[in-house]
Amino acid sequence: MCRRFIVTGRVQGVFFRDSTRKVAESLHLSGHAINLPDGGVEVRACGPEPEIKRLYEWLQEGPPLARVDRVERVDATCVKPDGFATG
Repeated sequence: MCRRFIVTGRVQGVFFRDSTRKVAESLHLSGHAINLPDGGVEVRACGPEPEIKRLYEWLQEGPPLARVDRVERVDATCVKPDGFATG
């Protein structure tokens, strides 16, 4: 299963992508976390549903310096990259 999340708030410049990568890797998920031009972060995660749910729950708070206003969750085409990338 794959999901795409759009996270808005103060999520750039606060180690959000790298923290997301660490959490995703600890859950054995593949995918990516990338900055968006509007200041948000796109997270795509592929793996078992329970682990994706745990990542989604973590995204609600993010790392300590972040302020998450909203996490939009949508189904995504399942493309399983190797590992978890940030860009």
